[in-house]
Amino acid sequence: MYIPPAFREDRIETLHELIRQHPLGLLTTAGDSGLAATPLPFLVHTDEDKNGTLRAHMARANPHWRDLRGVAGCLVVFMGPQGYVTPSWYPTKQETQKVVPTWNYVTVQAWGKPRLVEDAAWLRRQLDDLTHARERTRPHPWAVSDAPEDYIAAQMKAIVGIEIPIDRLEGKWKLSQNRPEADRAGVIAGLGDPEDPDKNEAMGQLMAERSDSH
Repeated sequence: MYIPPAFREDRIETLHELIRQHPLGLLTTAGDSGLAATPLPFLVHTDEDKNGTLRAHMARANPHWRDLRGVAGCLVVFMGPQGYVTPSWYPTKQETQKVVPTWNYVTVQAWGKPRLVEDAAWLRRQLDDLTHARERTRPHPWAVSDAPEDYIAAQMKAIVGIEIPIDRLEGKWKLSQNRPEADRAGVIAGLGDPEDPDKNEAMGQLMAERSDSH
């Protein structure tokens, strides 16, 4: 991934947090069947290996998992907030007209060698952990144990576990850091304008937080 210095994010805790907040990753491989990509919800276990370990599961009916057996590595891409940035938000537009549109986004990319897991205890723990991660903030959390055990056992036969120790982890926070301060403020204001067709509160909040921390 091309990352200009202004957009680089190296803090591993920040990269892990984006994965937790946006867990749907695009698992990409170049295996025997060619290029393949599958979106999967991942959990990141930050206390394992240098950069953490990703865990997920895939439908056994999906042929992609067979390619994982022979690949030397895979790429998982996580996308955070993203959105269009119009030049109309830049104060410098009125001064020089030398402006163009762009697209702001936040992304984390993780590389590693995948391992397939078919152990029933591992799969059940993965299902419990993934469910808990999404249900724990609900008023009445649902748990895997709420379903009949024979039903869950049958469902588990239809999935394959995936474990990826992360060899390399990169983050890109493209948030108009290459623009003058006045333009960045204009973008934040535009993203938060309820009357603007390109309003994007999540992106605006992220930009504001980044500006406050620097």
